[in-house]
Amino acid sequence: MTTIMTGARCLRLLGLSGLLLALGACGSANPGSGSAQSGASSGAAVVQIKTLVIGGIPDQNVANLDRQFELMAKYLSDSTGLKVRYAPAADYAAIVAAFKRGDVQLVWFGGLTSVQAIAAVPGSQAIVHRPRDTEFHSKFIVQADLPVKELKDLKGLTFTFGSESSTSGHLMPRYFMKQAGVDTGKDLKGQPNFSGSHDKTYKLVEAGAFQAGALNEAVWESAVADGKVDTTKVRVFYTTPPFVDYNWTIHADVDKMIGPGTKDKVTRALLALKPEMSPDVAEMLKLAATDGYVPDQNSNYEALKQVGKELGLLP
Repeated sequence: MTTIMTGARCLRLLGLSGLLLALGACGSANPGSGSAQSGASSGAAVVQIKTLVIGGIPDQNVANLDRQFELMAKYLSDSTGLKVRYAPAADYAAIVAAFKRGDVQLVWFGGLTSVQAIAAVPGSQAIVHRPRDTEFHSKFIVQADLPVKELKDLKGLTFTFGSESSTSGHLMPRYFMKQAGVDTGKDLKGQPNFSGSHDKTYKLVEAGAFQAGALNEAVWESAVADGKVDTTKVRVFYTTPPFVDYNWTIHADVDKMIGPGTKDKVTRALLALKPEMSPDVAEMLKLAATDGYVPDQNSNYEALKQVGKELGLLP
């Protein structure tokens, strides 16, 4: 498994805008491709075996994400005949940068990161999402003993978002807080924290590091169902109105990089997914909090794009 990473091990990063990532520990292989020697004799032809590289935003437990996307890579390889590989990402900015460079060609993005990626690579497309992503929600949580009933009650409290580039962990919660008259730069106790992922958000509130926070509804529901969060210490006090969120976005040049028809093959394979296909597929879909995928399109994210611009998170 190739790891996408940032940091001094590969590149010296210069500021937030310099967030980069490298495949293969800064290896020099061509994006989306590998090679294999054909024939045993010297001078035998080298056959290029092009590889579809997939990724996803690191929005929750790394072990669960690694398992989910490794299973997805195997499924796509088996169902399309393509060589498919999963490359983990260090953070949200890293996976967007990798998509822009063409180091990954198929990514499970949140709504905001998908908009960022498509803007960076015109012609890229949101191809499928879960049925629940057409009406997704964020959960606002608070320490159980605090008398918080609505968003305006967050004034004067310490607060943590998820990743700064998260749709359900920052963008939309911040938007709804603004609608309720809560200025995150002035009305909270100190500046808001960014935990980096949804599971870290509920853990920080549960531990008492922050009094309140906001996170992805699917991660919260899974944590409660699996007994990973102590609901005697932290509770939900507000669920947002619906908004569009996660999707699989495919690179504009995927057919040139991997081969003609790649986009159509991948789209068909994703739409065909059903839990009864195999135990591996059932496990993968459970980790993805869905029973399958439905068609998506870029136009579904126009309202989200406007919210991002309004809050200064998109140009």
